[in-house]
Amino acid sequence: MHIGHRHTTGYVLQHNGNGKPRVLDESNKEQDLGVCVSTDLKPSTQCTKSANRAMSVLRMAKRNFPRIDKDDFAILYKTYIRRHMEYCIQAWSPHLVKDIETLEKVQRRATKCVIGMKGKTYEQRLQLLNITTLEKRRQRGDLIEVYKILTGKEDMDPTYLFQFANRDLNLRGHHLKLYKKPCRLNVRKYFFSQRIVSLWNSLPDHVVAAPSVNSFKKRLDDYMADMDNS
Repeated sequence: MHIGHRHTTGYVLQHNGNGKPRVLDESNKEQDLGVCVSTDLKPSTQCTKSANRAMSVLRMAKRNFPRIDKDDFAILYKTYIRRHMEYCIQAWSPHLVKDIETLEKVQRRATKCVIGMKGKTYEQRLQLLNITTLEKRRQRGDLIEVYKILTGKEDMDPTYLFQFANRDLNLRGHHLKLYKKPCRLNVRKYFFSQRIVSLWNSLPDHVVAAPSVNSFKKRLDDYMADMDNS
């Protein structure tokens, strides 16, 4: 698989013993740990695959549960359907409108299956079912993952993905601000370590200073709710 260039470079597998060297076949996409990676690093294929898998589970749920109330929906959708569209999402979060809509239309259709939702708008259905759009959930998930990495909750070096801002500049905001590196390509611009920096830096200090992951989630949800209301 050629990533980052289009040169017609060939690669040969050399045998240690007897036997002729074998030219490796070129591949445009491969699946690794359930995530489809293509040569252009765009998540369109993965979005389509995840949406189709989630839609298949949704159809099966509709066949087996003719009448779905709010409680049934909370169990069925959150446990068996939505997880297909959020598996390893930090690695392939979509940024193109068509890919975002590919995932969102699954949730749109799922919310229509609930009793009493007929004739209501998508926004009204979300409010009544106490859920948010998948795009907002992806942002929330990114922020939670950044918190885990920067506070040592994840077993990895934070500098592998992020660069802390220069604290000598006396920047406003919290004490874990990050430096946003310049980028030329959209592939880099919408990569996890780039796309989340501005949103992370905008958080108030009392949210970032949460002592635990559960506390951070609670403060983050309250902060995001306040921002939506304002």
